[in-house]
Amino acid sequence: MRLRRSLTRPWRAPALLAAFALLACGVPVSGVLAQQKPPPSTFGQVVGNAVLCIDQIDNKAFYAYLLTAFGPAYKHEGGAYWFRTDATLWGAPITDVIVSDDTSPLVFMGVVADATPEKLEPAIRGASGLRFNKLDNSAFPVRGSVPGSKIVYFRSKAKVYCAKYKPLPPARTR
Repeated sequence: MRLRRSLTRPWRAPALLAAFALLACGVPVSGVLAQQKPPPSTFGQVVGNAVLCIDQIDNKAFYAYLLTAFGPAYKHEGGAYWFRTDATLWGAPITDVIVSDDTSPLVFMGVVADATPEKLEPAIRGASGLRFNKLDNSAFPVRGSVPGSKIVYFRSKAKVYCAKYKPLPPARTR
C-alpha cells in the first residue's frame, strides 16, 4: 500500500525508477571494477627481475601475484594472460604484464613498455647493469642478454620478456 501511494506522487516515481535502473545495470559495481589498482611496492623486484631472467619463473605463482595486484586478466590469447598495469620499470611506463598459461612448452613472463627498444635498453642497463646485444642486423633487431631475456619491438613499443622451457616432471619410479 505504501509503495503504491509513493508511486502515485509525481516526484518519487522518477527517482525510484532511476534508482532501480542504476542497481539493475550495476553502475556502482562496474565503476569499481573499471578502476586500475596501483602497483604493489614489490612490483619492481618481482616482475622486473623475472622479465630480466634474474629470478626463476613460475607462471602459476606469477599469475596469482598479478591477479591479486591488478585484478583479472583483460585478455587471454597467444598462450598468455594479459594484465593491464599503471606501473613503471626502469623509468618507463609499463602498460601490460604478460604471463604464460600451461598450453606452451615454455614458461614466460613479459612486460610491454611505452618506449622504443632503443630508449629502453640504456635505461635497463643503467638500472640493473644488464647489457643487451643486438642478435640480428634487421631493421627491428632483437636484443638479448646473457641470462636470456630479450627486448623486441611490439608495434611502436618495446616488449621485454624471459622465456624458458618448463622443467621436466619428476621421474616416476616403481
